[in-house]
Amino acid sequence: MAIRFHKYQGAGNDFIMIDDRNGDFNLEKEAIARLCDRRFGIGADGLILLQDDRDYDFRMVYFNADGGEGSLCGNGGRCAVRFAQDLGLINDQTRFNAVDGAHVASLDKEVVRLGMGDVNGIENTGETYFLNTGSPHYVEFVPDVDKADVVGKGKAIRYGSVYGPRGGTNVNFAEVAGENHLRVRTYERGVEDETLACGTGVTGCALTAAEIFGWTGPVKVEVPGGELAVEFIRKAPGIFSDIYLTGPARFVFQGTI
Repeated sequence: MAIRFHKYQGAGNDFIMIDDRNGDFNLEKEAIARLCDRRFGIGADGLILLQDDRDYDFRMVYFNADGGEGSLCGNGGRCAVRFAQDLGLINDQTRFNAVDGAHVASLDKEVVRLGMGDVNGIENTGETYFLNTGSPHYVEFVPDVDKADVVGKGKAIRYGSVYGPRGGTNVNFAEVAGENHLRVRTYERGVEDETLACGTGVTGCALTAAEIFGWTGPVKVEVPGGELAVEFIRKAPGIFSDIYLTGPARFVFQGTI
C-alpha cells in the first residue's frame, strides 16, 4: 500500500497529515506507530486524518505516536487547519469537528488561532493541579523548568497510583517567567516522552496560572520548540470560556511511503 502524506509542525510538535476524505485509511495501531517512529518510519508526535464531515468543513481524527486514537491535540488541531487551507478546503476561517466536538479557528500566513473547549474545573492538591483542556493535564510549578526531570518524573506521574487508574495524564512543568509569561515543558501521554510543545498542555498551564495569580491574559508561553499564546475569559473560580490557542503551524515536507 502506498500512502501519500504531508508533514506539519506547530512549535516543534510534529504530525503526519493524511487527506482521508475518501475514507480509505484503515491501518492498524501497530502500523500507525511505525509510521510515527523516528527511526523506522516518517517520524512524528502523532498522525492526523483529515476526513469529510457533512456538518463541518472537515473532521480531524488524531492518533498518538503509539498508534492509539487520542484525545484532543491542540497543536495538531492548528496544523490540521493549516493543512485544510493548503488543500483549498478553507480560506482564513473554519469550523471543524474533532473527538471533543466542534472547534473554530482563524489563520493568516504566520499563525493559526484555535478555539478550545470550555474548562469547567481545576483540581488543586495544594501543590499541584489537574484539569482537562480536551486532554487531561497535570500541572506543577517549578522555580527552574530547565532543571525539571520531565521524562523521569513525568512517566512516574503518568503511570502512578493517582492518575494511572484514570487512564494516565499528560504532565506539565511550568516556570513563571514574568507577568502573563510562562515557560513550559511537557511529558505527553501516548508519545511517552517529552515533546517540543503541547497545545492542550500550554493551555492548561496558562489557565492554572490565571487561576492562581489572577492573570487576565493573553498568556505568552515559551516551549522548547517556540512560542504560543493563550487567551481566555475566567467566568468563575476554575471556570473558563472563550479559550484560544495561537501559534505557528507550518508545512515541512510531503511524500509517499
